[in-house]
Amino acid sequence: MITYEYPFNERIRTLLRLEDLFDKAAYFVQLEGSREHHVVLLTLFEILEVAGRADLKMDLIQELERQRQSLLVFRNNPDISEEALSGALYEIEQASAALLGMTGKIGQYLRENDWLMGIKSRAVIPGGVCEFDLPSYHYWQHQSCATRREALHGWLKPLMPLRSGLDIVLRLLRASGRSDHQVAEGGAFQMMLGGSAAQMVRVMLQPNVTYVPEISANKYALNVRFTCPDYDHRPRHADSNVEFDMVFCNL
Repeated sequence: MITYEYPFNERIRTLLRLEDLFDKAAYFVQLEGSREHHVVLLTLFEILEVAGRADLKMDLIQELERQRQSLLVFRNNPDISEEALSGALYEIEQASAALLGMTGKIGQYLRENDWLMGIKSRAVIPGGVCEFDLPSYHYWQHQSCATRREALHGWLKPLMPLRSGLDIVLRLLRASGRSDHQVAEGGAFQMMLGGSAAQMVRVMLQPNVTYVPEISANKYALNVRFTCPDYDHRPRHADSNVEFDMVFCNL
């Protein structure tokens, strides 16, 4: 299944963006080339920008605490695995403690690194990190893979509590809904939500379905318009019925 997720609010949108960035950094940091490690550094700068919201850390802590309180209700419930419940509570408590341990503004230690900030300021200029612009960075790129990777892990590690917290929140969010099979007649689907409290909708299609959903939604209405992939830069509206599965998610 190919899954398309559409967040209903800025908080979930921020968490999804950070999830994507952390996944990208984790993938490229395991590779050995200097170009791949350059991607990690650029991704680190993006994480710094996205995570710059002053209330992001507290949002995560409050959501984790809310989920912890919800799970505590199931203590001594014979239908619930005590081992699984204890494991989930422990994971939440560890993530909350790590977030509480993050002092000061998120990523401040990066902002205080003049060398990194020099690279960041040049990276927004097309071709701005050539060796004649940043000879010290050019030198760093010629260090051993192990040296570069150790530095990258050191810069990423203080941000890992954010990743742990958002991973738990998004995992619980995705597991909160029930899948319903739907049909978009003539490639268009509309549903009135009546002020729904949903925070995200997930649209899932079989890999052999040759259409892409264009989703627009708020708490009152959901619209899904299916189009053909615009490889020729001219997207075309689907002219047949499209079957898909849909899940509304809410914590």
